[in-house]
Amino acid sequence: MEVCIVKPDRIFFKEEAEELLLPTSTGYIGVLKEHAPLVTGLDNGVLAVRQGTSWKILALLGGFGVIKEDRVNILCRDVEDAAEINVEEAERRVAEARTGMEKAESRKIYIENQLTFDREQARIEAHTMWKNSAGGPPTFGG
Repeated sequence: MEVCIVKPDRIFFKEEAEELLLPTSTGYIGVLKEHAPLVTGLDNGVLAVRQGTSWKILALLGGFGVIKEDRVNILCRDVEDAAEINVEEAERRVAEARTGMEKAESRKIYIENQLTFDREQARIEAHTMWKNSAGGPPTFGG
C-alpha cells in the first residue's frame, strides 16, 4: 500500500509499506494491505511503518488519517523520525511542562503546558521504541 505523510510545510514520507501502526484518538490500530476504508483522528504517539522486514519508527503529533483503496494519507501537525529525537531535551521539556501545570495560574496556561507535556511524552515514547526495537517489530514499554 502507498503511505503518504504530509506535514504543514511539506511531504514528509511517500513510499510503499506493508504495515502501519497508527495512534488514533481511540487507541492504536494496525493497517495492512486491503484495509477497509477509514477516516480517523490521530493522536500524539508512535507511528510505525513496516517496509519489508524493517520498521521505521516516527513520533506523530496529531492529525487525521484516511485509508482508502490501498492508500493511506496522513495529514499531521508534525512528525519526526524517532532516531533523530533529542530525548534529553524532550525529558527537560516534560519536566518543565509538569511544573507549569502544577503552578498554572489560569486554565489557558495549564492547557498549554499539558499540550507540551503530551507532545514531548509522545516523542520520548517513539525514541524509546526505536531504541528498543533495533529495526525489528515495535516494542511497547520500557
